[in-house]
Amino acid sequence: MAKPGDTSRAATAPALDSLDFALDRASPVPLYYQLARQLEEAIEHGKLAPGNLLGNEIDLSIRLGLSRPTVRQAIQTLVEKGLLVRRRGVGTQVVHSQVKRPLELSSLYDDLEAAGQGPATRVVRNETVPAPADVAAALAVPEGSEVTALERLRLTHGQPVALLSNYLPTGLLHLDSDRLEATGLYRMLRTAGITLHSARQTIGARSATAEEAARLDEQAGAAVLTMQRTAYDDTGRPVEYGAHIYRASRYAFDFRLLVRP
Repeated sequence: MAKPGDTSRAATAPALDSLDFALDRASPVPLYYQLARQLEEAIEHGKLAPGNLLGNEIDLSIRLGLSRPTVRQAIQTLVEKGLLVRRRGVGTQVVHSQVKRPLELSSLYDDLEAAGQGPATRVVRNETVPAPADVAAALAVPEGSEVTALERLRLTHGQPVALLSNYLPTGLLHLDSDRLEATGLYRMLRTAGITLHSARQTIGARSATAEEAARLDEQAGAAVLTMQRTAYDDTGRPVEYGAHIYRASRYAFDFRLLVRP
């Protein structure tokens, strides 16, 4: 029975007891690596959320039937990745997971939801503006013609992950801010009967401006990933141009590469 004031064991139980660890003691793969990988997957899929306590090394070693050095090495692996943190008098706590997004024509909202990351959105801007030259070229409209400009902050587990800027031709669909905060843009396009078919996309990296860093809860000058994408429907019409930035500390693009025959 936990002693009064002993919150670490009580907070640990619900988080860890919902997980099934499959540790193969006959495998050549070290037990610490098996444990670290399964804990990492649980964090990535939201089964262990930021703030969850794993307890201390003694608690974990008893819970999992492993030696304390094995548990210590597994925890240290994830501490070095920035997924866990050790807190004196509390134990080991989940910090956050890095979003790993596959490169395919899908929305960030859908990808985060599928990964159990609990996406949320704050609409910063939703207005009609004259199309700048780069936006006009991407959407195949005259420069200065009216387009819909969106700016949204995307969060997971209450923490900002990306700042999304999108431009769409006016009249394409009604973009209600409340709906944009409740779902993803691509899902709204599909609901409106617009079939996304293909996209051109460029990925890069740079340092965040002071304003971007403040919105993303980063230090000014922190590294961010960038993505520019023009999406086309099944008639070949450009329906959306996006210029997004992502926290490099929380986000990564996941590539699958094939050898050409």
